[in-house]
Amino acid sequence: MTPFDEELLRSAAIGIGATAVMDMWLLLLQFLNVPTLNFALLGRWVGHMPQGHWRHDGIAKAAPVRGELALGWVVHYATGIVFATLLAYVAGPQWLRAPTVAPALALGIVTVAVPLLVMQPAMGAGIASMRTKTPALNCLKSLVNHTIFGLGLYVAALAASIFLS
Repeated sequence: MTPFDEELLRSAAIGIGATAVMDMWLLLLQFLNVPTLNFALLGRWVGHMPQGHWRHDGIAKAAPVRGELALGWVVHYATGIVFATLLAYVAGPQWLRAPTVAPALALGIVTVAVPLLVMQPAMGAGIASMRTKTPALNCLKSLVNHTIFGLGLYVAALAASIFLS
């Protein structure tokens, strides 16, 4: 295996692991009756894109897309892999072998820009959820979720450095 292939494998493993950590956090929130993400709506949003419909007034009101829940989960994990690959690129291959928490946590926090500035507006919630009843709470939940993802990047990278050596 080439060093490049190894870095891609590690990045994919880290992205999957970090996304799973975030999902465990979301399961805990659901257990505590805290509303969380609905990946079917993510799938619906992405499922409408091939027809050129990238923005919605309210994604929940948009026509359902066949297989939207599965599509949402695939996009969720693919995004985690892309973010982990970005981290590996920015932090460098040495970080993959000896991860530290700061770059992972920083990237996790920075990634909150994607839902606040891209996804929420495109799905009808407005920039930083401004068109919802609780924009500040929604932004805080997004920030916490992405911080957990950042910690997951570190934990998954640490595991990968041990098990993929």
